[in-house]
Amino acid sequence: MYTSNYFYLFALAVILLSTKIFGIASRRVNLPAVVGALGAGIVLGPSFLGMVEETDFLIKTAEIGVIILMFRSGLETDMRELKKQGGTALMIALMGVLLPLAGGTLVCYIMKLGENFIKALFMGVTLTATSVSITVETLREMGRLNTSVGTAILGAAITDDIIGIVVLTAITAMNGEEHISVVMAIIKILLFFIFVLLTGLMAIVGKQIAERVHRRKRIAIYALAFCFAMSFCAEEFFGVADITGAYFAGIVLCGFGISSYIDNSIDALGYLFFTPVFFACIGIRTDLKALAKEPSVVVFAVILLMTAVVSKVIGCGASAYLRGFDKREALSIGIGMVSRGEVALIVAQKGLDCGLLDTSLFPAVVFMVIVTTLITPVLLKITLSKKWSV
Repeated sequence: MYTSNYFYLFALAVILLSTKIFGIASRRVNLPAVVGALGAGIVLGPSFLGMVEETDFLIKTAEIGVIILMFRSGLETDMRELKKQGGTALMIALMGVLLPLAGGTLVCYIMKLGENFIKALFMGVTLTATSVSITVETLREMGRLNTSVGTAILGAAITDDIIGIVVLTAITAMNGEEHISVVMAIIKILLFFIFVLLTGLMAIVGKQIAERVHRRKRIAIYALAFCFAMSFCAEEFFGVADITGAYFAGIVLCGFGISSYIDNSIDALGYLFFTPVFFACIGIRTDLKALAKEPSVVVFAVILLMTAVVSKVIGCGASAYLRGFDKREALSIGIGMVSRGEVALIVAQKGLDCGLLDTSLFPAVVFMVIVTTLITPVLLKITLSKKWSV
């Protein structure tokens, strides 16, 4: 591949143009634009053309993209609806962790692809993760984000993330690679929520002042800085995902009278640059050619994919149905939780670093992530369509 100190400029140009073109093409065939953006990344990456490779610059730019996306989700959250869905979100999240954990562990253990039970168990951990960034974008496109279904998915995904952190910490501790106890992880998570609560109380003090400020452009800058600070604190001090910190930053500000202005201002930044890079990088991150070289891994990848989809749909969908949603809404919630995205990739990378995931199995996890990310918006659009019924 051609290399230059300024090649990143060409890479950005190609990513921005291709995601837009593929996005338009997706809409022409009645698919969400995010499907096109993901497809653009796969085509540009090592799976096909190999024009763009993942660099540290693109990784960090993509991370900012997903942080902005989750911050906007927090800004658009209806707190009254979220409080009403609290118990439902917890139940959906619990089943959305337990079934995939058991399913992934069983598949890996039966196929004897893990050297021991702990490694098989870690494969189950990779299936517990939920990435709602693409689901959020799809719901936003359809105008369904601020509904009971959208709020339930968001609330369950955030809770799912917290539970997943505890499970991941427990498995790595059992492997002897981490010296952090599960109890300490739980304490840090509780401290994070106390931190969010205190931050929210402080924000109330400045709420009236902020709403009287006429120079609103500055308010958007302050809000974005607050988002990044919360993301940093979540990861650095509490061991919680940065996207969780960004989401709660949006939650803190969603009650402000100027939250819609902040959302619109940051939307322009994300739409023009950061968000397309994030979606493209999911596709660029994988090499499907490497997967095809190992027939046994291909079979495992397909079975893992089926397990990933079925376990989330049944676990989350059934929980939602038991909590009072109708069949179509429950199925939509189950499908909305299917996408693994960057969260599963982060968990998988952690497994590689700890020796809990073999390098030969990593492409199978990436394949599962890519496919679940691609099919989620498509299936979600079908189930939420007024023409479709269960």
